[in-house]
Amino acid sequence: MAHHVSSVAWSANRLDVFGIGTDNACWHMWWNASSWGGWESLGGVFSSPIEAVSWGPNRIDLFGPGTDNTCYHKYWNGSSWSGWDKHGGVASSAVRAVSWGPNRLGIIVRGTDNACWHKWWNGSSWAGWESLGGKINSCVETISWGRNRLDLFTLGTDNAVWHKWWNGSSWGGWESLGGVATSPVSAVSWASNSIDLFVKGTDNALWQRWWDGTNRGVWESLGGVVTSDVKVASWGKDHLDVFVRGSKNDAWHISWHNGKWGQWGRLGDKTLFSAISAVCWGVGRLDLFAVATDKNALLHQAWDGKAWRGWESCGGILLSQLRNV
Repeated sequence: MAHHVSSVAWSANRLDVFGIGTDNACWHMWWNASSWGGWESLGGVFSSPIEAVSWGPNRIDLFGPGTDNTCYHKYWNGSSWSGWDKHGGVASSAVRAVSWGPNRLGIIVRGTDNACWHKWWNGSSWAGWESLGGKINSCVETISWGRNRLDLFTLGTDNAVWHKWWNGSSWGGWESLGGVATSPVSAVSWASNSIDLFVKGTDNALWQRWWDGTNRGVWESLGGVVTSDVKVASWGKDHLDVFVRGSKNDAWHISWHNGKWGQWGRLGDKTLFSAISAVCWGVGRLDLFAVATDKNALLHQAWDGKAWRGWESCGGILLSQLRNV
């Protein structure tokens, strides 16, 4: 099961969450450091998940394929929302967005030709769509571990993980990282030139591979029973938190700290329709969001640095059937 919710934090103790309602519009809810705001409609007509990204304080950019499979964009400038801008292209996957610096954005989709396509904002204008080639079988995970650096990860038609990167002046070629995955890649960087990758394997276990700037690890199983896409987050150096839906559609978590993996732990008894979205706004802080099987409401759970607080319902009725995920 895919991610249905996108969450972003543009400053400490600030959260913004986005999902698709039963009217196919984008809906938004936020935490302002003391309370949750109510749900508001941001309009649009979508049948794929929204992607949210922030490149600075009080700035949010949203991207999503419309029902016409064209990419649309909307932004918050600190005081008001823009309208939805049409960015063209024809996507056959959800959009992935990344920022490597203030006022810089890149968006990635799989095209109808199953190649990877890229478009970027250089601080003053949008470039046109460019093909990055490849023959891909999933959406494209996109991360940045430093200024003017991008790393892309996707599944090939062989269901292996494939990688392509931008080094500041040119794109590298596609390289196979092996493995046989049954979910899109989830990637994170907790330090310059450091990357950790996670996928669901054909055995439904969680699998990981890493790069530390010099050496590249091999794929290793972390066990578990995974029934959703994977989400990884990092709130500090040498710390990773991975979240999946388990065999009973409940939330499970495993963490890496001080050079070793902990044990799998169950995060409450709520049953989830979607994969889990995770966001970090400070050291030792994590916020999780997912769609419940009960009335398709949004669920939230937080880690305050000492303990998990349990799931709370944030209401709403989010669309359960999404395509191009």
